[in-house]
Amino acid sequence: MDSSRAASARGRRKLGAAPFLKWAGGKGQLLELILERFPREIDGTYVEPFIGGGAVFFELARTERIKRARLSDANAELVATYLAVRDDVEEVIRALGAHVNDEEHYYAVRDLDPAALSPAARAARTIFLNRVGFNGLYRVNSKGRFNVPFGRYKNPKICDPEGLRGASRALAIADIAVADFEETCRDVAEGDVVYLDPPYVPTSKTANFTAYSGRFDEAEHRRLAATFARLADLGAFVLLSNSDTPLSRELYAGFKIATVEATRLINSKVDGRGAVSEVLVQGLRVGRRRGAALTA
Repeated sequence: MDSSRAASARGRRKLGAAPFLKWAGGKGQLLELILERFPREIDGTYVEPFIGGGAVFFELARTERIKRARLSDANAELVATYLAVRDDVEEVIRALGAHVNDEEHYYAVRDLDPAALSPAARAARTIFLNRVGFNGLYRVNSKGRFNVPFGRYKNPKICDPEGLRGASRALAIADIAVADFEETCRDVAEGDVVYLDPPYVPTSKTANFTAYSGRFDEAEHRRLAATFARLADLGAFVLLSNSDTPLSRELYAGFKIATVEATRLINSKVDGRGAVSEVLVQGLRVGRRRGAALTA
């Protein structure tokens, strides 16, 4: 983190930070259940390799429970958006002012090549498509092009200047990168806090949101479980969210598992939404105490 951002973070006022993107699997409704499991005092680095909508990070930053963070995701557009909001939020706000809730405009913006845009315009494109596109989905085709249709909302809030400024202040404490979760967790040490919220193990053949970050199959979940166990053995505090499936329970057998109920809000079919069972896995091996950080 450069010195100017560090100084900004030290001097920031109480943060009005909250997620500014709708995201499949967003943790807003489970925040209390997640945060009550974290250590009361967090002195180490907060690490979140699947940042998504960032509900957990923004709440920890808003309440000033964390002093520094390392955030990443495999989704380059998402990371580019966070970087632009962190580093040049006023320009992002100005760029959003050019967007309107109009179908023809929506498809023209959707067709733009994000790599050809300035960082602020690229972030504004992502925020606009997220706010105006159908059901807040993020989906790409086989060529990696965003292909969500127009959402037909009556009056979506395309730009929330104060919300974006609050998010920018929160993100000032974070290093942010496009990275694999293993790379992001490589330097985790005892006393750090890690929250893992990967693309979920599918509960059916159609309940799969891997398009958000590319292919994340069973082999990836097994690789993640190995990383989880390594972090727990290091003495880091580690917490993971996933769907409540036989595979999830197999992968984290021997660790403390809690079952929670969540509401699925993003689904193309109305009857596919509703209460679902999820698990919260804590890096505490059942029957063993692995240091103070794991039992806080």
